[in-house]
Amino acid sequence: MALTKARMVEKIVTQMNLPKLESVDLLENIITILKQTLQTGEDVKIAGFGTFEVKQKKARRGRNPQTGDAIMIEPRRVLNFKPSTVLKKTINAQSKQTL
Repeated sequence: MALTKARMVEKIVTQMNLPKLESVDLLENIITILKQTLQTGEDVKIAGFGTFEVKQKKARRGRNPQTGDAIMIEPRRVLNFKPSTVLKKTINAQSKQTL
């Protein structure tokens, strides 16, 4: 099961004891700040969690898988996430406990 925005709001309400409307506003503001920062090409680093990076991909030749025709793939920006060492260790420690 995925962690949705609605479930995140519920967790904020219960863990921080905030009203639901304030929790929704808080989460929306955080997401907006993250989006705006990434749109400018800046990295977002969250200690203990990881780094979101926007990378520029160059134009390249590709192939249409349906027809086999050669096509040019436009240059574009892509979002990458690199988890922190702390997050990797946490995830791996939990997976060892469930084995």
